[in-house]
Amino acid sequence: MAKDYAPISKSIVDQLGGISNIAAVTHCMTRLRFVVKDESKINAPAIKAISGVMGVVHNGDKCQVIIGNNVSYAYKEVLKLGDFGDDSLVAQGKKRVKLTPRVIGAGILDALIGTMSPLIPAIIGGSMVKLLAMVLNMFGVFETGSSTLIILNTIGDGAFFFLPVMVAASASIKFKTNMSLAIAIAGVLIHPNFIDLMAKAAQGTEVTFSMIPVASVKYTYTVIPALCMTWILSYIERGVDRITPAVTKNFLKPMLIVLIAAPIAIIIIGPVGIWIGTGISALVYTIHNNLGWLAVAIMGGLWPLLVMTGMHRVFTPTIIQTIAETGKEGMVMPSEIGANLSLGGSSLAVAFKTKNSELRQTALAAAASAIVAGISEPALYGVAVRLKRPLIASLISGFICGAVAGLGGLASHSMASPGLFTSVQFFDANNPMSIVWVVGVMILSVVLSFVLTLILGFEDIPSEPDTSQPKSTDDNVLATQAVAKVVDLTKPLTTQARQ
Repeated sequence: MAKDYAPISKSIVDQLGGISNIAAVTHCMTRLRFVVKDESKINAPAIKAISGVMGVVHNGDKCQVIIGNNVSYAYKEVLKLGDFGDDSLVAQGKKRVKLTPRVIGAGILDALIGTMSPLIPAIIGGSMVKLLAMVLNMFGVFETGSSTLIILNTIGDGAFFFLPVMVAASASIKFKTNMSLAIAIAGVLIHPNFIDLMAKAAQGTEVTFSMIPVASVKYTYTVIPALCMTWILSYIERGVDRITPAVTKNFLKPMLIVLIAAPIAIIIIGPVGIWIGTGISALVYTIHNNLGWLAVAIMGGLWPLLVMTGMHRVFTPTIIQTIAETGKEGMVMPSEIGANLSLGGSSLAVAFKTKNSELRQTALAAAASAIVAGISEPALYGVAVRLKRPLIASLISGFICGAVAGLGGLASHSMASPGLFTSVQFFDANNPMSIVWVVGVMILSVVLSFVLTLILGFEDIPSEPDTSQPKSTDDNVLATQAVAKVVDLTKPLTTQARQ
């Protein structure tokens, strides 16, 4: 988890009038949903200014605070601040949550997102360095096999080769277990001696541990085995802690944990994790192989919705493993080109058409973020979801541009979020036309979504009246203002809420 949501949640609650003013709180995939007792106590501008808040939707006694994919963390912190029934008791550790298929599914997704999100910068950095080496080789700056290229590729490959160790370290924070033990056990899986032993097993040599057969598995570049093992480790650590005497904990406890956890990882969890990861990858790319460009188109049309629900992170292990093993990924990443830049194009159309100066500034900033840097969340939450029809335009454009990217056979050599600055990741040294396809898809994404947004239109947000101007002392102006106030008082409450 990148942010500490305790102070963020406390600030949000304070600006809603305090815990005593909150009648109910729930959350969806991206928003905290509050029902308040006295809506006059809601300070929406102050909530918007809180770091970690992407936007606020206020309608009467209901206030929705847009957090993004990590909304569940903020929700848990809100529950700890007051009494909201059983959910608060669970968040405060006073009651156990009941296991249901929905709870289990949410827990798996939460663990995956919480573990992988902190690793993405290192993975992007490594893959971009490998991409740099490929480009330098493509333009003849360094010859194939030169020591400089080998070193650059080694630098770029470091995050991938030692991925199990990185996953274990990150997962240990998520599962609240000892990080050094998690790293040590993951390190066993990629130890040179163990790798050699697995290579011999792959050639037919029988490998056993205390007469128990050990499956031949390659763990470098993998995610699921280390993630599952660290989760198991959190229970092993607590169990061993209960049975070891206090006087021996400093040496007996870690020894028992390693002796129990490492063999379980080698014999059971590791092979099962590989089977799960391979199954997920096989499913995703079987769909791609059967549907071809249509799979990329569907993914491009659905991508903003996947981001809204947090489901896009499910593809992270698959993308990482595919790039690590084959050097490129040809379904999910190409679909993001149209999805990201379409949100940018829709935001540009909103900025062009809106009469609201604040919305125009928000839309322009969101468009620049999506188009230039490939960071689409500001455009998604700040513009598209807020106005609805631009989201529809983005989905249509994302589908069409995904189809074009699929027809062009585009594939990414990195997993940086696609944008103007990161478009180089789709260049193929063996296919110079890939540059033309990438540029074409990017231009089409912006132009098509811009036009579709103008055609579909949107309900503009009325500008806030400027209260900073000094009041006029002109009698006619004062009379006009008085009449306007009387008229305002007669307007329906729904109109006031809408304003």
